[in-house]
Amino acid sequence: MNFLIGCEESQAVTIELRKLGINAFSCDLKRCSGGYPECHLQMDIFEAINGGELLLQNGETVFIDKWMFTGLHPVCTKMTLSGNRHYAPGKLKHFERLDSVEWTINLWNYACSVSDHVYMENPLGAMNGDKRLPKPQIIQPYYFGDEARKTTCLWLYNLPFLNHFNKTDLFNDKITHVGDGGSRKLVKSDRVFSNWAYEMGCLPISKRAEARSKTFPGIAKAMATQWSEFILNKQLETA
Repeated sequence: MNFLIGCEESQAVTIELRKLGINAFSCDLKRCSGGYPECHLQMDIFEAINGGELLLQNGETVFIDKWMFTGLHPVCTKMTLSGNRHYAPGKLKHFERLDSVEWTINLWNYACSVSDHVYMENPLGAMNGDKRLPKPQIIQPYYFGDEARKTTCLWLYNLPFLNHFNKTDLFNDKITHVGDGGSRKLVKSDRVFSNWAYEMGCLPISKRAEARSKTFPGIAKAMATQWSEFILNKQLETA
């Protein structure tokens, strides 16, 4: 089974899939920061989805006939709610948001046309009300063991919602939820931010976008374990 995780220089999901023995590859225009160039396609995501003979970051090539599973983590800077002061309707850069949304939806549609299973991840933002996409699953990092609050959307094609548990019952004896990391109120603006968002804002401007885009470890592990198991079971049912 060939799995492609697009727009993922961090390789967070790819590494978790590899741990499970899945033939997974990350893809991004940037060089990978996850430490595994031998499974990173440094190229345009549309070209990677096409398959065929693909060039890895380490200079080797791999032939992919078809991606059974494609994950997408498109750049969210222009689409997320936090970018409204620059990209909201009426702002000078609003046209850049519109272009970004169109590119992302085209990517989603193309991935769904060639892969059996697709997910797309992005923070709450401009795409949430777009009728061309399915209704997303809304999750938080603290649902899966990471003490942080960042409202995240998952659009899914032929995949189930990710399971997470905040209490036990007769059918479940585990809890995956933890504390949400807390929040703080800024004195000057009177605005309230999650501690995670505040910490991201304290980083140098040049590093904020990349740091904010990293997939939280708990979410990455849940994606890899739950969806690979789902796909494997589907394969066994049809064998």
